[in-house]
Amino acid sequence: MVLAPDKALPNKKEDERFTPGAAASYASHQTSEKVTIGVLPYFNDEDARPVFGKHNPYTYGVLPVLVVIQNDSAKTIRVQSLQAVWVGPNGDKVEATPAKDVRYLNGPSRPNAMPVPGMPPRVTGHKNPLDTWEIEGRAFAAQVLPPGQSASGFFYFQTGYQRHASLYLSGLREAESGRELLYFEIPIVEK
Repeated sequence: MVLAPDKALPNKKEDERFTPGAAASYASHQTSEKVTIGVLPYFNDEDARPVFGKHNPYTYGVLPVLVVIQNDSAKTIRVQSLQAVWVGPNGDKVEATPAKDVRYLNGPSRPNAMPVPGMPPRVTGHKNPLDTWEIEGRAFAAQVLPPGQSASGFFYFQTGYQRHASLYLSGLREAESGRELLYFEIPIVEK
């Protein structure tokens, strides 16, 4: 059976596209000095599947939080030293885990050796579900944010989702003067 070109199997790259919305479009957002930051935690499977595929990081103890920054000021903003802290409703704080370290939080299952007399042992095991390209590939990685531009990516926290939590972001600086912008403490609003 031959498929017509328009009926061909979908391109895997097209299926892997993820496009976040504008920072102000998220229920949890804040604006200061003409810089808007929107955040959205991904804890349920239906939201996480289009972004992370079949393995939702939250089911393995990692809360991914999307951060979208829109710079509507006239100055370039340095974001490479951006720090994110998840603040629970009781004031407990969890710093973001670097995306490159997330893969080590949940190792692969230990292989089982199934001995059969007269045969070499058969080893079976499973891949680490947190060792996927989406974790690092979708992490927040912007260095600078020119005027009128936006940047987005995920921060990862080793915590459970809590109602009435907030995300504390600091470390944004004006590129020219080095002056630090006010910190952002964004309450997480249920969608």
